[in-house]
Amino acid sequence: MQPLASIPTHVITGFLGSGKSQLIRHWIDRKPVGERWAILINEFGQVGIDQAIVGERDDVTVQGVPGGCLCCQVATVFRSVLVQLLRRERPDRLLIEPSGLGHPAGLLEVLGGGDLAQVLDLRQVITVFDARRLDDPRVTNHSTFIDQLAVADGWVLSMQDLLEDEHRQGVERWRQESGLAPSWMVPSGAKGLPISHLLDSPARCRQNARRDAQSLLLRRPSLHAEAFDSPPSTSEAPAPIAGGAARQNGHGLGYRSASWHWHREECFDLAALEQWWKQLPSGVRVKGVMRTGRGWRTFPLPSVPGNEAQASWRKDSRLEMIWPEDMELDIDGLERALEQCRRRPSGEAGPDA
Repeated sequence: MQPLASIPTHVITGFLGSGKSQLIRHWIDRKPVGERWAILINEFGQVGIDQAIVGERDDVTVQGVPGGCLCCQVATVFRSVLVQLLRRERPDRLLIEPSGLGHPAGLLEVLGGGDLAQVLDLRQVITVFDARRLDDPRVTNHSTFIDQLAVADGWVLSMQDLLEDEHRQGVERWRQESGLAPSWMVPSGAKGLPISHLLDSPARCRQNARRDAQSLLLRRPSLHAEAFDSPPSTSEAPAPIAGGAARQNGHGLGYRSASWHWHREECFDLAALEQWWKQLPSGVRVKGVMRTGRGWRTFPLPSVPGNEAQASWRKDSRLEMIWPEDMELDIDGLERALEQCRRRPSGEAGPDA
């Protein structure tokens, strides 16, 4: 067996809700035939949502690391999970999606150092950037948001089909005021981004690696690590029994999370879920994969009814909420309302459920 060497490795980062998972799914659908991909996803919440949304195929393996931030555990959890993933799957290409609240500098240092430097061919770092977030000072004043953009070689401007002219103008104005200068910046609309931006990505230059090493959070990683209630997990949470939800709470870096997990036999009313979702306060981020009367669907739901994305995930239903810690939120009340969306056992789950 040939030793692992020079695996093209791509880090796709970005703040909460920027569209990282959607971009990766778009690229998976256009993956070159014959290439085997491994995708490692780190999440802030305690239940792996992105892992379920991205899904798996015979030629794509997805490994989730929920509950924290890769950059805080690079010497233990992350390195161990990564090495096991590479040895087991022997991929032709590796994609890594850090948490939306994760600072990537420590992660990049590990990927480019030691024996991993011989195994991985680190390509340009891509940061997905939703320009609408520039309207929220809780985002623009967050050090992680700025650091994710600062370490990036290129920015992908997501949600272009939802942006107004003022948002597009605001990106350039904010970039000039912040002093950040990515090597390239491209828009990504409803049709996604050509996979050539991934496949043809050049190797990361040493100058950018030295810039990462000057990061404040990299020099003081304990400040980031101590901001989380619990470290990342190396194992998948066990599926709950039928009849109710298992909820896990998280907290760190100015945000809180609540993650729910239901048995695969539980079924939800899609219209009721949509009403529940629409009544959430602005600033609350929701992601999930749910079994509904119209099949398995991903959250957030699209703005156009009938365009709900089918999910390939069939193991269980899972939903995650993330919100700023200074926002008053009746999470118990929201959980009770969510329970009301659950269909009774006699309900039909639909032909594709």
